[in-house]
Amino acid sequence: MEVVICATPDEVARVAAAKVARVLRDAGPRAVLGVATGSSPLALYAELAALAASGRLALGEVSAFALDEYVGLPYEHPESYHSVIDRTVTRPLGLDPARVHVPNGMAADIAAAASDYEAAIKTAGGVDVQILGVGSNGHIGFNEPTSSLASRTRIKTLTARTREDNARFFPTLDDVPRHCLTQGLGTIMDARACVLVAQGEAKADAVAALIEGPITAMVPGSVLQWHPHATIVIDEAAAAGLTLAGYYRETFDNKPHWQAYAR
Repeated sequence: MEVVICATPDEVARVAAAKVARVLRDAGPRAVLGVATGSSPLALYAELAALAASGRLALGEVSAFALDEYVGLPYEHPESYHSVIDRTVTRPLGLDPARVHVPNGMAADIAAAASDYEAAIKTAGGVDVQILGVGSNGHIGFNEPTSSLASRTRIKTLTARTREDNARFFPTLDDVPRHCLTQGLGTIMDARACVLVAQGEAKADAVAALIEGPITAMVPGSVLQWHPHATIVIDEAAAAGLTLAGYYRETFDNKPHWQAYAR
């Protein structure tokens, strides 16, 4: 696991985008990008959009797969992840909408929709780089604490804490859906690279547990310690609980030239 501590949230976005862009370029023009919702990756997407607009990153043939979707929330709802991904990823990055996939939370048969989504990722050749955020309880995707570390795409019941965290996007807490369709931890771990971003002191405990704590289903994001190519990009506030912060800074600042991708 590579840990990169940045001075500001803006630097988090720039460094993370540089890492994602490097993986996409190495994978070729028909690369597969995994995308996440939430506030954490928004600035990263803006940086990728700027790279694409300047001609430094070709995304016209890139496919994308979203991590999750609420169950029972119509696609046209502004907080459905079909809508969120369209306005924060597909249009800003200039992706072909036909190549952008989001789990079908409106399916009559949710189990079948989950299996179909797994099959679609496999047919596309697998995800080359998965963008991630982390919840305040350590979840990635909507894999809440106690999720199986080998789990695949499936329905999950959201915890009260996650619903409270997401209530800011809805008129009231009661409007936040209770269920979601999410890629599993095993599905996420199949990505050839993962880039997780986190900013702010509210994420410090989750970040410390994810990076330096034991690998445990109680902190689902800790499974990334097993990933051979996981990069965690955080700001100083989110790094506040880390024991080895100095070491992470030293290793990033002294990368061999062939490993460098930012700064």
